[in-house]
Amino acid sequence: MMLMEGMDLGHRSLDEAEGGSTLGETGVEAGNHLRAVPEGVELDSNFDCLELVKAIYGLKQASRVWNETFDEFVCSIGFQVSAFDPCLYIKVVDGHCVLVLVYVDDVLITGSSPELIARTKTDLKTRFEMTDSGKCAFVLGIELVDGPDGSVTMCQRRYVDDILKRFGMDECKAVVSPVDMSTRLVPSDAATKVNAPFREAVGALMHLMTATRPDIAYAVGYVSRFMENPQEEHWVAVKRIFRYLQGTKTHGICFKPGNKIDFLRL
Repeated sequence: MMLMEGMDLGHRSLDEAEGGSTLGETGVEAGNHLRAVPEGVELDSNFDCLELVKAIYGLKQASRVWNETFDEFVCSIGFQVSAFDPCLYIKVVDGHCVLVLVYVDDVLITGSSPELIARTKTDLKTRFEMTDSGKCAFVLGIELVDGPDGSVTMCQRRYVDDILKRFGMDECKAVVSPVDMSTRLVPSDAATKVNAPFREAVGALMHLMTATRPDIAYAVGYVSRFMENPQEEHWVAVKRIFRYLQGTKTHGICFKPGNKIDFLRL
């Protein structure tokens, strides 16, 4: 959507997400929330416990209370929740729009009007403590790389480097494909398994696959069939995927400018 409208994407971090929201008196937040008096705190009376009136990190209700707090405020300043994503808020004024996307304490803001964006930032700062990180280049472990043609590529170079190092493949030789088509893998009934972190590696690859690397989907799906009793040949197939990633760290999902969209339908 950002590229279709020629918008820039700004990144803000909320400093008080989950902590600081008032606990409700009804619904799932109803009831007393008692905690032992912290060590070193001196009170006038001999209290054994204290009742929480604000959510704190680690409280099971904290995430829900925070979401309700943010949602209530954003809607009060004229935003509407998208019918397609409850984390996306949309505001349209005189044909211009501003979009707010929230994930816990990360807030992305973009829009077709600099004035609307500035007003939204000001409104949010009056209610929440925020840190302005400027133009968004890295969010939720995903890097946003601008292209010379106006495109944006979502990639995870840092994550690829991390998992290559974690599984001892950071110095491996690259290959041009994630699957060796001349090799046919079959399940094994052998009593012994390969001495390798097979499941952990496949899980790490699945995370990458679902976020920004659909090009390894077939290969990851193939090796995941052998999670129950992996053998050496199965582990070799997993390592081939790592070798493919070694040479394609900058690959990702590329978004290019396209047609205008009707934000009123979101």
